[in-house]
Amino acid sequence: MNSFSSKVAIVTGGSSGIGKEVAKRLVAAGASVVIGGRDEAKLANAAREIGGKVLYVAGDIALPSTAKALVAAATDAFGGVDILINNAGVFKPKAFLEVDEQEYSWFLDTILKGKFFMAQAAAKAMQLRGGGAIVQTGSLWAIQAIGATPSAAYSAANAGVHALTRNLAIELAPFNIRINTVAPAVVETPVYNTFMTDDQVKDTLPSFNAFHPLGRNGQPADVAEAMLFLASSSASWITGTVLPVDGGVTAGRI
Repeated sequence: MNSFSSKVAIVTGGSSGIGKEVAKRLVAAGASVVIGGRDEAKLANAAREIGGKVLYVAGDIALPSTAKALVAAATDAFGGVDILINNAGVFKPKAFLEVDEQEYSWFLDTILKGKFFMAQAAAKAMQLRGGGAIVQTGSLWAIQAIGATPSAAYSAANAGVHALTRNLAIELAPFNIRINTVAPAVVETPVYNTFMTDDQVKDTLPSFNAFHPLGRNGQPADVAEAMLFLASSSASWITGTVLPVDGGVTAGRI
């Protein structure tokens, strides 16, 4: 495991799923971590579960003020920001012809605007430390359209995240700030419970195992490990990449 001792990290969407898993592993590897999310009670529970040097800040990532609050908390408590896990997002399949403006804005504001201003706030803090690493959560859906899960607005927002990765890699390289993105396929996280009942999740998710050439859905740990690598000094010559973490989906059809 890479050591993150003396490193300070912000993890958005840190109260569950991929974000919580990354935060847990960062703390175990010696980092001080600030987790963000909308639900204060869920954040408090996650912080207790993670243990160690972890704080939480509740707020809607679609508001740039939330990004600034996360950076301020990391700076005040731990002295600065070295790593950003720019992970917060939302997902809800819906037919293109039925999406209204409010739903469209929800996807774009949370996924793309949220990551844009979070990266900006973190990069300003990283400049003061002489560099840093940003790792974002993108999506397989921004690379391929999946007929079973119509997601035009979600996919367009994540395609923006992928483009942001390449642009910021060029702009931030002079400051020794790297940025990379992982693009997961179906990962078993609580996001599916936001639009399906527990019984529907139990019935539906197993049907996606065969969608992946490796024969199973992803788990938060699968994505967390890739993110930790990209955040670590082992990836010091990698920036501007979008790495599919998808059980082989982008390789082709089986």
